[in-house]
Amino acid sequence: MTTPPAAHRAAPGPSAPQPSTTARSRPDATATAGRLHGLDALRAVALGLGMLLHTLAPFLPGTRWFDPDPAFAPAAAVTVTVIHLFRMVLFMMLAGYFGRLVLTRRGAAAYAADRAKRLLLVLVVFAPIVLLSIIGVEEVARRLRGDPEPLPPLPSGIPFWLFQDPAHLWFLWVLVQIIAVVLLVRALVVARAGAERAGRWAERAGTALVLPVGGVALASLPYLGSLLLQGTARAGVHQPAGVAPELAPFVAYAGAFLVGWLLHARRDALARLVGSWPWHLGAAAVFTTVFVLLERTGPIGVTAPVAALAGWCWCYGLVGLFLRALAGGSARVRYLADSAYWVYIAHLPVTAVIQLVIAKTGWWPSVQLVAAWVVAVPLLLLSYDLLVRGTWLGAWLSGRRYEPVLARRSRVGRSR
Repeated sequence: MTTPPAAHRAAPGPSAPQPSTTARSRPDATATAGRLHGLDALRAVALGLGMLLHTLAPFLPGTRWFDPDPAFAPAAAVTVTVIHLFRMVLFMMLAGYFGRLVLTRRGAAAYAADRAKRLLLVLVVFAPIVLLSIIGVEEVARRLRGDPEPLPPLPSGIPFWLFQDPAHLWFLWVLVQIIAVVLLVRALVVARAGAERAGRWAERAGTALVLPVGGVALASLPYLGSLLLQGTARAGVHQPAGVAPELAPFVAYAGAFLVGWLLHARRDALARLVGSWPWHLGAAAVFTTVFVLLERTGPIGVTAPVAALAGWCWCYGLVGLFLRALAGGSARVRYLADSAYWVYIAHLPVTAVIQLVIAKTGWWPSVQLVAAWVVAVPLLLLSYDLLVRGTWLGAWLSGRRYEPVLARRSRVGRSR
């Protein structure tokens, strides 16, 4: 993601780099052939899997919204378990990779300012809106259930309570904390050892992380430590309960961010992952199967390392696979990658209302799930194209405005 400015316009999202006319070329072809389409797409997949988790939630045992189907609920629970093993670790790893990329191009101050704008400010603005919308959805659900008991009253006074629960945007707050710590530690290391020596240390660490034997195990150590800290491996790393920093998730996600950061320091790290993706995905399938079988009954001394290795084998394997499969890029994939940040921010109330309405049909759970996506995704993409992509909101979330597809097609149609 170096080369000319037009080639490295990044996908929107929490870790997307900004264009720079002063970027220096890196020797590795995998890392320099313009925009990293595979990583852009994989980041969008990580956000999309979050949407899938939320649409599966009503079908899990113990849900308050629906009556879980006894045949479908176990399948939904296993799917959620597997996704939780790697999704957020993968996202944080990509954030670390893109983070160091931006920092080496533009400097620490510009990187910090960009993340404050597109992470922290997004969280401050959208988290209260999302939380209020969830409360509204809960009221809709109560009425559809015919539940006569009203929801608990909202706290009185100035609504600072709105900022106490980031809802599904919690990962932005964790990422802000991680970036602040990483920038502070980096500044201390550079001041003590010098930029050149610190760069060599980072490159050596990146080399260790892609060793054929032991690299993925080294990457999984913070994940393992996090699971041991929280005392259980069930459901993977647990998200924080609120805005107060929590050690266990911070260790796992800061470790993942650091892995991505150090992989960027090694010139051929991505090329090595491309070459080994079948082995990593094969190992991921084996470790995941073992974890699913032992999740509820196995001792944490077994389930924690298995979960950590499964999660990181998924990360390494998916990075290699996506870089290989999408090396040339695709206009449609790029559009979906561009839209992913907005779609994730806006999806929760939309999908929840649609699912509540569809639930009244009595359709099979699998049909309800597919129907919810068939309705929700086009609506969310339409809102992105009309309200975000070419507006100030798109410039805020993505770093620049893109021409809406509908406007372009309309213009082409008129010119014929």
